[in-house]
Amino acid sequence: MDSITSKFDKALKASNVYGHVDHQPDSSKETPKNTPEKSYPFSDQIGNYQRNKGIPTKSYKDSKVYIVGSGIAGLSAAYYFIRDGHFTPENITFIEQLHIDGGSLDGAGNAKDGYIIRGGREMDCTYENLWDIFQDIPALEMPAPYSVLDEYRLVNDNDSNYSIARLIHQQGKVKDFSKFGLNKKDQLAIIKLLLKKKEELDDVTIEEYFSNTFIESNFWTFWRTMFAFENWHSLLEFKLYMHRFLHAIDGLNDLSSLIFPKYNQYDTFVTPLGRWLKEKGVKIQLNTLVKDLDMLINADGKVVKGIITEQDGKEVVIPVSENDFVIVTTGSMTEDTSYGNNTIVPVLAVDNSTSGQSTGWKLWKNLAAKSPVFGKPEKFCSNIEKSSWESVTLTCKPSALIEKLKEYSVNDPYSGKTVTGGIITITDSNWLMSFTCNRQPHFPTQPDDVLVLWVYALFMDKEGNYIKKTMPACTGNEILTELCYHLGIVDQIDDVIDNTIVRTAYMPYITSMFMPRAKGDRPNIVPEGCKNLGLIGQFVETNNDVVFTMESSVRTSRVAIYELLNLNKQVPDINPLQYDIRHLLKATKTLNDDKPFLGEGLLKKILKGSYFEHILPIGSDTHHEEEKESFLAEQFGKFRDWVGGIRG
Repeated sequence: MDSITSKFDKALKASNVYGHVDHQPDSSKETPKNTPEKSYPFSDQIGNYQRNKGIPTKSYKDSKVYIVGSGIAGLSAAYYFIRDGHFTPENITFIEQLHIDGGSLDGAGNAKDGYIIRGGREMDCTYENLWDIFQDIPALEMPAPYSVLDEYRLVNDNDSNYSIARLIHQQGKVKDFSKFGLNKKDQLAIIKLLLKKKEELDDVTIEEYFSNTFIESNFWTFWRTMFAFENWHSLLEFKLYMHRFLHAIDGLNDLSSLIFPKYNQYDTFVTPLGRWLKEKGVKIQLNTLVKDLDMLINADGKVVKGIITEQDGKEVVIPVSENDFVIVTTGSMTEDTSYGNNTIVPVLAVDNSTSGQSTGWKLWKNLAAKSPVFGKPEKFCSNIEKSSWESVTLTCKPSALIEKLKEYSVNDPYSGKTVTGGIITITDSNWLMSFTCNRQPHFPTQPDDVLVLWVYALFMDKEGNYIKKTMPACTGNEILTELCYHLGIVDQIDDVIDNTIVRTAYMPYITSMFMPRAKGDRPNIVPEGCKNLGLIGQFVETNNDVVFTMESSVRTSRVAIYELLNLNKQVPDINPLQYDIRHLLKATKTLNDDKPFLGEGLLKKILKGSYFEHILPIGSDTHHEEEKESFLAEQFGKFRDWVGGIRG
């Protein structure tokens, strides 16, 4: 590939950085100072300058790529091999255990048998890597030259998302969800957590750090149900989420910070990206189980020599050369899903004795047995009781359930516009059940008289309030009955059951990536010494990004390709809004339920009439007495008295 840069040889040969790029720069450790040695943009300097085309150091025309797993991470890896690595698409092959691509990002079914969506991912405008791909992938329904991003914005720019019933209780009554309800001590605990170094939080859980008043607050109800956190999950991951979504915190209660696609996420993202890859010539080999990798490990490094698969009951080894590449999605949040329907339960009881024994986890365990650099999968797959929950997809004809749904809807459910605006949580549900109705139709072929609702709950060990069973032990009709009880329409359950197809999915590892962890538990994207192997997905280490998002899946794939190919291109760190004074001020006031924070009155006086007046949060008309009574003002007063005592 020297011909591409031949006119720049003198400058490149004299460069200290060419060929030595930090492909995953870390904004949490970088001091943004311009120096003569600083030639690359700052780590979180988002913008068009970061959209240069990568230049491979050699030709990969004959190199083969094998991608284990065809979820959004794997699909993204293929995209970046083609766009930035200039690989021949026909030399890229997906190896997938399932009979369909898409991985955990699925959505399927029909109106006759019922639709099913195991889960969904929260979406945000700051997903720089996701939108980097989908700005160029042809749209699902709009004509050329429009992209998936164009469709996404067309919908969301013209149909705002928000909720009018984020919390309900007492058999269907809307509960006040305007406040977070954090006391001063818990607000300070959040601030202290934001200031803590990540290295201090190895294996610490949320409930070990926060008080019971925090756990009982509206804030935690909003947070845990929106992102699927449990009390026993990783405090480190909660901290990363706080930094990642600090700019969206004032939309946490009414969900106005969210943006949803027109359809389910499989049809919105997997279908168009998969179609683009197939049209390019990328191959997919379904119904093929990858059991292990044959690796040569010595002082020179770690090289994959073969992929050990099982095909039609026979072991088949796919040879891999040093010039080929293997990309593996480690672990799986939807592995071992159990399914049920109106009359069949998904599982009778949660069984932890079989945890981590399924094929998706076995591959990671086999890798981990070869070297410590491949992490500790058992940290994530050994406690089903703490990593599982169940989701339910309802395919609904008109019934009492739909009439009740209309009371909680922003727009008519059949209008094609925002319906509930996200999940509605039943706060007095023993299961902590939530349900949602996104824009309809949720599937492109869905009939006009059918609505698709999605339900999930976090507590798998509690009996229902009405149905005295745990959720996994319930049939679909029993779960529907429990939902109708909480909506105050259990007396009309026969009508609801007659007009509703229920499909359930119990997922043992759905929040396994949230389990408490320490440094080294997750492998690096390109583990130390690996020459032709990259690991991607939700169980690999990134600097500052979070898990359980499509953005993090895409980020890991992009980093893997850039590092393996040593491209002269970086993957920018997460969007730097956490450092923006405007969002910091807004978050401070939001956490205090829009009451004044320390210094707000002074800031208002200083900035009034100036260029910077707009940085103050909306509603900054403060009164001296309100500010005096604020918690932070109390702390400042104590500090002032302490300083006065020293001077005295």
